[in-house]
This record gives sequence, C-alpha cells and structure tokens, in this order.
Amino acid sequence: MDNSFIYIISFLYAASGIVSTIGYFPTIKDLFNGKKSANVSSYVIWTVTGFFPFIYAIFIIKDLLLEIVTGLAFFHV
Repeated sequence: MDNSFIYIISFLYAASGIVSTIGYFPTIKDLFNGKKSANVSSYVIWTVTGFFPFIYAIFIIKDLLLEIVTGLAFFHV
C-alpha cells in the first residue's frame, strides 16, 4: 500500500479523537443554555470522526474483530 495513504489514514485516525471531543462543545453549550434539542453540527462531527477509526481498522490494522467493532460504532451513530 502507498506510504502516503497509510500516513494520511494514520493522521486522520489520531486526529479523530481530538476533533470528536471538540465536537461535544456545541452540544454542551446548547444544553447549558437550556435548549431542548441537540446541536446538529456535533452529530455531523461525531459521524465523520467515527469513519476514520473504521477505515484505519480496515486498511492499517487489518483485524476482523476491530473492523467489526469500529464498523458498528460508526454505523450506529
């Protein structure tokens, strides 16, 4: 596999946890201000960042159990 592809997927995987955590802030702000509905941008961020661990498991780790777990985590959002 191309090294740049592996580097990009590895970087996105590492960054996904940080970006996902930042994605909580709009929802926390809405809840703090008493809004009843959650912030849609948070769900978009969580969905997108859930994709990268799934792709990392498929192309880098290549472990079926990890692929299943990360796939379920991605598709359940």
